[in-house]
Amino acid sequence: MENAASQVLLGSGLTVLSQPLMYVKVLVQVGYEPLPPTLGRNIFGRQVYQLPGLFSYAKHIIKVDGRAGLFKGLTPRLCSSAIGTVVHSKVLQVPARAGRCGNRGFCRSLCSQTSQEMVARSAATLITHPFHVITLRCMVQFIGRETKYSGTLSAFATIYREEGILGFFAGLIPRLLGDILSLWLCNMLAYLINTYALENGVSAMTEMKSYSQAVTGFFASMLTYPFVLVSNLMAVNNCGLAGGLLPYAPTYSSWLDCWSQLQREGNMSRGNSLFLRKVPAGKRYVWEEQRFR
Repeated sequence: MENAASQVLLGSGLTVLSQPLMYVKVLVQVGYEPLPPTLGRNIFGRQVYQLPGLFSYAKHIIKVDGRAGLFKGLTPRLCSSAIGTVVHSKVLQVPARAGRCGNRGFCRSLCSQTSQEMVARSAATLITHPFHVITLRCMVQFIGRETKYSGTLSAFATIYREEGILGFFAGLIPRLLGDILSLWLCNMLAYLINTYALENGVSAMTEMKSYSQAVTGFFASMLTYPFVLVSNLMAVNNCGLAGGLLPYAPTYSSWLDCWSQLQREGNMSRGNSLFLRKVPAGKRYVWEEQRFR
């Protein structure tokens, strides 16, 4: 019980600290660019037009809504974090059934443990997804200055009234797929690196093995980022907010439709980086339309 409580407290602290970062990231993901690009230099020293980074974007939000504006959507996100941590912990406590793969270490360490972790993460994601949807919509309200999702309880009532039960699970499928693929990629790569690349019994090798999980986790999250982007876009798409409608996004018929359109536009990594953001060729942002009016 104490261990679970400490995990919830730690997760809540990290959630509060990372809230401004996620807020900016979500607004960039939906294509909201309130500030014009500036002339800068890329890593090779060439002059390019760059979109505002994390700090410039955050300063703009503070200018409009004050410092507290950086924490919109924090309450449902804290609920999601706390509930998800408890559910994840409870599922992991359920004894896993023994597999039929004999004594082979690969099946024991990879298949059994990863499968149990996959079930735990999926259960936590499924139960907390309604809070995730509300969090995203609270953030996206910044674009149109709406107050439709001003409170967590009222947001539940609004979604149920307008979209029914399915509205609470908008964007769930790509989110689940991304989590599962990321988990298996991370664990498989870590296993292969630890078993074959770092198999020598040197102390330096042992120390490197402790970092392999973090490195492979970062690599796996980069590969599965499009699932995160599509999930977040589907959670706010056509929900009555300006950020979920044109000119930011068309009405997608499904998450596969969203995926294919982003792929055609070359926007599968939009929001993945919040620094050195180059202006894509041929892209016309909302700030440009407003400037020429």
